[in-house]
Amino acid sequence: MAFKFAALVLLSLPMFAQAQSQVWGQCGGIGWTGAKTCVSGTSCFYVNDYYSQCQPGAGQPPPPPPTTSGTTPPVTAPPVTPPATTITSAPPTGPTTAPGSCPALPGTVTYSNSKLPDPFLPISGGARISTKAGWECRRNEISQLFQKYELGTIPGKPSSLTASLSGNTLNINVSDQGKSISFSVTITLPTSGTAPFPAIIGFGSPSIPIPANVAVIRFNNDDIAAQQSGSSRGQGKFYTLYGSGHSAGAMAAWAWGVSRIVDALEITPSARIDLTRLGVTGCSRNGKGAYIAGAFEPRIALTIPQESGSGGSACWRLSDYQLSQGTNVQTASEIVGENVWFSTNFNAFSNSVPRLSVDHHLLPGLVVPRGLFVIENTSQVWLGSLSSYQCPRIGHRIYEAFGVPNNMGVSQVGNHNHCAFPAGQQAELTAFINKFLLGQTNTNTNILRSDGSSSFPEAQFVDWTTPTLA
Repeated sequence: MAFKFAALVLLSLPMFAQAQSQVWGQCGGIGWTGAKTCVSGTSCFYVNDYYSQCQPGAGQPPPPPPTTSGTTPPVTAPPVTPPATTITSAPPTGPTTAPGSCPALPGTVTYSNSKLPDPFLPISGGARISTKAGWECRRNEISQLFQKYELGTIPGKPSSLTASLSGNTLNINVSDQGKSISFSVTITLPTSGTAPFPAIIGFGSPSIPIPANVAVIRFNNDDIAAQQSGSSRGQGKFYTLYGSGHSAGAMAAWAWGVSRIVDALEITPSARIDLTRLGVTGCSRNGKGAYIAGAFEPRIALTIPQESGSGGSACWRLSDYQLSQGTNVQTASEIVGENVWFSTNFNAFSNSVPRLSVDHHLLPGLVVPRGLFVIENTSQVWLGSLSSYQCPRIGHRIYEAFGVPNNMGVSQVGNHNHCAFPAGQQAELTAFINKFLLGQTNTNTNILRSDGSSSFPEAQFVDWTTPTLA
């Protein structure tokens, strides 16, 4: 199915007969038959196995393949002071357990509804949510439902974590349940400005333009959990630590990895990163991962999923609707056979989506009121172009209920290659980065727009109203 997916995506893209790819254009990846060199002033950056992109500056080779047998080789260079610190056991980093005053989630949730679940109606019973304080119980409930039925469990902080900085490499050592792993990220600091710097954690290599005054932290998520195909389940350093049979799919494991990066930054001030101004981004499959990481890591100030489509910004119910209308779109029933992004628990719902008590319009409810900018591509029909816009647009109502509608934006622009960032979205991206990472208040982040068809039977999927949370 992975070959089918890659082929259909390529067929849906405009192909340009040119000797070199332009800036932000594709230059490599599995199935790519176009130009593999870049115009002057840019280099081919590896993003993931399926996508490399022309970006300004000097490119880098693909990271080594994921390993399953242990830790990375030790770094011989001496660590930069201060010395590494140990983090002891602590509560989970994300919204994973309900506070004691919240109703417990039923052991088995019986649900059947072809409409998008009401964000403000708890599964565990009781009245509809009417206050921001009440939302915290619902937020925890949504988190538990996603983990139980779709993503798999995201472990909390490990028993021990140490970190050291060697040049621009942050080495992270994690021990839990009697096992240990090591992984690293590279940090590219701004050449000007005052430390500590804001930073964006990029899954693979970011395929959005990042301002010169924002640091870039490159995260090899495939090293934590492999995603080559359906046979990749249980491979990667996360599973070395927690066992190949752990319920977490790759995206849950990646979210855990992002939280460990933030843990490491917290105890490594010599990295010169401002922990209050962290963003996360990724494109396509890595966009799905970035969205989940931002949803489950509350220390992320700005989440920027790019063309995450089905399994990210798109709703399963809306993708099924597109399929019923004759659109060849990636649905839950297809995606579970394509790769290992989700827990095996999700397989039970792949052909019966109405039984699923969550859908992806609820993901913004895990991010609110933090910054969220969803970037989509109208041309990506296979990834659910209609669903990829309408789903987060409906999820935007959670931000409206909180009274912070401009903290979340959705922008969908077509007529460009997959993961190629169009100039027409630059001002919008800049506005969100300026607001949430650079502390500017005079930005326009009132963005909900698509250049695609606006024809959508919303009443068929939404039968609830949006409250104003007190």
